[in-house]
Amino acid sequence: MLEGYGNDRNYMKKSLPPSLDLLSPPLGSPLTSNSFPKLPFSTSSNPNKNHLNYFFQNLDFSQALSFTQTLLNSRGTIFFSGVRKFGFVASKISQTLVSLDIRSSFLSPLDALHGDIGALSSAYVLVLFSKFCSTKELLRLLPCARAKGVYLISVTFVSNNALANACYMNVHLPLERELCPFDLAPVTSTAIQMVFGDTVAIALMGARNLTKEQYAVNHPAGRIGKSLIFKVKDVMMKKDELPICKEGDLIIEQLMELSSKGCGCLLVIVDEYHLLGTFTDGDLRRTLIKASGEAMFKLRVGDMCCNAPNPNPSLE
Repeated sequence: MLEGYGNDRNYMKKSLPPSLDLLSPPLGSPLTSNSFPKLPFSTSSNPNKNHLNYFFQNLDFSQALSFTQTLLNSRGTIFFSGVRKFGFVASKISQTLVSLDIRSSFLSPLDALHGDIGALSSAYVLVLFSKFCSTKELLRLLPCARAKGVYLISVTFVSNNALANACYMNVHLPLERELCPFDLAPVTSTAIQMVFGDTVAIALMGARNLTKEQYAVNHPAGRIGKSLIFKVKDVMMKKDELPICKEGDLIIEQLMELSSKGCGCLLVIVDEYHLLGTFTDGDLRRTLIKASGEAMFKLRVGDMCCNAPNPNPSLE
């Protein structure tokens, strides 16, 4: 019984919130293989592919070249800025440039107006990504950045707009329409900005003659780092870290050494760290199958280990 509630058996029931009659989301017609030609996944009639083709066919490459050359000649940090989804694109392109050893950073237009604009100086470039070019945060940032002597570049989809007119350079990205059926959600436009930014990044990579070794320096982790930077000596276990034992050691006494080092085997050595053979997890399983009773406690590593072809290789 709960103290203070007497014999009120309805206490728990009363304490629960009333049940809610939630409406199930409306279900569309089941999708079949015949439905996919109507969706934007079809390769035969992919509208987004057509929109991207429109971009490449109508892009003013002289503008793209001038933009790339300006970034290449920049002596300071290249800042990228944008709002919401275009801010994510700007941040991604900035991160790509940083990975190519180019000084770059993302500047939030809102944070810039509350102190972060202090990161800008006259030697820097500020690239502004927008679609309709009427974003108040970007427009408010322009005069402040101009007062700092920053070189302003706009990357837009609309010609003759307030944002482009206030910048020293504008790159117009041709946009046929959005993939969105209402032509509103920024789907194709963000894809175009991403493709444009990544293409410029690769052009800068080639112009700076970046080598694979230089690229690897900024990618020490993951597959890139392991394949281009690290050598065997960088990742191998050193002498004191090796899981070692002697052929005369009892197997039962070496289980902790076998498990704690996480190598899946023991190196069976003789004096002066000369390799005699290995005792693996598989050898241990075969030992458990073959041995019975007290016999297992008497088996030594040398009885079950796999001997090395050369009995005298040194581990020094």
